[in-house]
Amino acid sequence: MKTIKVVAAVICDNIKEKNKIFATARGYGELKGGWEFPGGKVEPGETPQQALVREIMEELDTEIKVGELASEISVGELIDTVEFDYPTFHLSMDCFWAEVTKGHLELKEAEAAKWLTKDQLDSVAWLPADITLIDKIQGYMK
Repeated sequence: MKTIKVVAAVICDNIKEKNKIFATARGYGELKGGWEFPGGKVEPGETPQQALVREIMEELDTEIKVGELASEISVGELIDTVEFDYPTFHLSMDCFWAEVTKGHLELKEAEAAKWLTKDQLDSVAWLPADITLIDKIQGYMK
């Protein structure tokens, strides 16, 4: 089975307090309409963090700080690496905390987006790989 390596940003309204998390509804493909954390594929020669910065700029026209690039925060590292088997491929997804540094999260590929509080995280239909992160993320949120 083919493995697809991707990265995902768990974008917080405030990375220290984590009151709200940004989620998007996929705008294309066989998983269209499912809710996910934005991100995308890692290109050759990129670190996961560099890929995530590039993908968020491409998909949301927004600059973020992520992982080691957000070194002034103690929880800026990898949240988890999700390994998930979809019917036609294996997904390996590195998920990082992130925070907007510039821009307004303009949807270029997603069909919808929401800021979700800890209590609202279960209110959307997450894609199967992304839902595996919800309990862990809720544990960090206020």
